[in-house]
Amino acid sequence: MIWYPYEQLKTMKKPIKVIDAEGVYLYTKDKKLIDSVSSWWSVIYGYKNKELNEAIKNQVDNFSHIMLGGLTHEPVEKLSNKLKEFLPGDLDYPFFSDSGSVAVEVALKMALQFYVNQGINDRTMILSLTNSYHGDTFKTMEVGDDEDYHFVLNAYGESPYVVHVPTETSLLEEAFEKYGYKLNSFIVEPLLQGAGGMRMYDISFLKRARELCDEYNVLLIFDEVATGFGKTGHRFVADVVLPDILVLGKALTAGYIGHATTVANKKVFDAFYDDDPNHAFMHGPTFMGNPLACSVSLKALEIFEINNYMDKVKHIEEVEREEMEGFSDDRIEEIRIMGNVCCIEVKDSKTLNGYQDFAYERGIFARPFIKYIYSMVPYVIEYDELTKVLGTMKEWFAN
Repeated sequence: MIWYPYEQLKTMKKPIKVIDAEGVYLYTKDKKLIDSVSSWWSVIYGYKNKELNEAIKNQVDNFSHIMLGGLTHEPVEKLSNKLKEFLPGDLDYPFFSDSGSVAVEVALKMALQFYVNQGINDRTMILSLTNSYHGDTFKTMEVGDDEDYHFVLNAYGESPYVVHVPTETSLLEEAFEKYGYKLNSFIVEPLLQGAGGMRMYDISFLKRARELCDEYNVLLIFDEVATGFGKTGHRFVADVVLPDILVLGKALTAGYIGHATTVANKKVFDAFYDDDPNHAFMHGPTFMGNPLACSVSLKALEIFEINNYMDKVKHIEEVEREEMEGFSDDRIEEIRIMGNVCCIEVKDSKTLNGYQDFAYERGIFARPFIKYIYSMVPYVIEYDELTKVLGTMKEWFAN
């Protein structure tokens, strides 16, 4: 029996079986569905993209995997160089891994060792946001703040190493005043908190966070696994406020294959670059720098630049705002829009009971959760497809 994610297997509905996918569409035996969530926010250029297909096919004819322990290869070297050119500031040192959760684990471990390598062993605490989500591995659960996913950690009790703070500048300042010299890092999902409820906040909070991190000598980590590559309307939020460590995944390979990277700036990297072997970063996922993943990532970055996808994201946001303007219902708490994300939060989660089937019957694959109906569509979506997705969301409240 397949162990499906986030499901009680005994009572779960039968999953939808996909037999093909192309563009924004998933195909079942008898249905054609617009994927309104981009396969967990990753497939930004749609399915069966010819250029991406070709990139993987060409690489597989050479070799599909080579470990980076004592070996290297051209795709990983090219991707590393491309990221150095592509990313802002001195975010020049990528450490590759095989998933977003692992990449966040790497960032947290890197932040702690940054201080240990300097003989500082008392900066053991991490500041994180309330309602945050950074993955389902153990340390990422600890810095996260989402009982719906991570209630199992209640068995350990409250962590003495993690402090959570709302996205309010005054409370952020209080947290730094109280814990600043005990912190090794402040980790955020910048501007958009995904699994925590598609919560959105202002860039001014992050600008103040950067100032406070500098003042207290704390590393600022941006988890842009979900928000990177245009999701917020910025190419990366790191283009506006520069972190010390940037984590990327999901759209890094355009959703083609699992791969992620934790990118450090020179200050962080220099704390590890030493004659002392104890200062080495002792971490090494088997599939880090996978040649197939690197090859498709290179092509994905090229597509992003050549086709000016930021204009496409801007257009998606404009359509979302036009379609949702003036829309309201007594059951709705708030409608939030940012980049390619449109979220309707309801007051009572029961309001959404049956929505997934409702959308399915109208040719939409949706995945509402808790109190949120949302769309995070592929960037290649056409106007009539996008309005169909948004129209279905609105139609539910007339049902």
